[in-house]
Amino acid sequence: MHPVEPLYEYDRTAKRETGATALVGIDEAGRGPLAGPVVVAGVILPLETSEPFQVFDSKALTEARRDELAAQLKACSEVQIAVAVISAQRIDEINILQATHEGMRRVARELNASFALVDGLKVPRFPIPARFVVKGDATSASIAAASIIAKTTRDSILNELDEKYPQYGFASHKGYGTREHLEALRKYGPCPDHRQTFAPVRAILNPTPTQLELPIY
Repeated sequence: MHPVEPLYEYDRTAKRETGATALVGIDEAGRGPLAGPVVVAGVILPLETSEPFQVFDSKALTEARRDELAAQLKACSEVQIAVAVISAQRIDEINILQATHEGMRRVARELNASFALVDGLKVPRFPIPARFVVKGDATSASIAAASIIAKTTRDSILNELDEKYPQYGFASHKGYGTREHLEALRKYGPCPDHRQTFAPVRAILNPTPTQLELPIY
């Protein structure tokens, strides 16, 4: 059996059981970082094919392999892709969970799908019938493809932010709270693309007052 066959079989079974005419996989990248957007992708794959895309959970792939697969997916006329980029400012307005859900609903509406496989827990007010799959990027080919598109899209955005704000090292840590990033935050303060409601950034913007130690007489 081909290594990706179980992922494709999961999707084919879901499509058959639900009677879906088009099945979209949806996943996100960037919920945890301190800077940059959260990116949601939706992908409709050709499921009945003798040469399936070698899609796996993006976290299990090297950066070079993710970029290669993303290019293959985008170049295929049978693959439909939608991407929603939710900014740091929007995340601060409505919180990261709501921002992720907003992006997921947006890509579901954009693609002409009749059923969705969505990575993670249930998304309220979802616009089309859906199944929510915990660890879906390791279960479904469509979700795995979406994870690759979301991750490579977000990485590209953070590389651009690195050129704009080179002092933070965004190209290396992609906005996550690494030691390098936290040190840069303390030294330079946050940039406009930092998520100001996230605790490490908020602590720099609004430091806890230092309690004075008074001498005891």
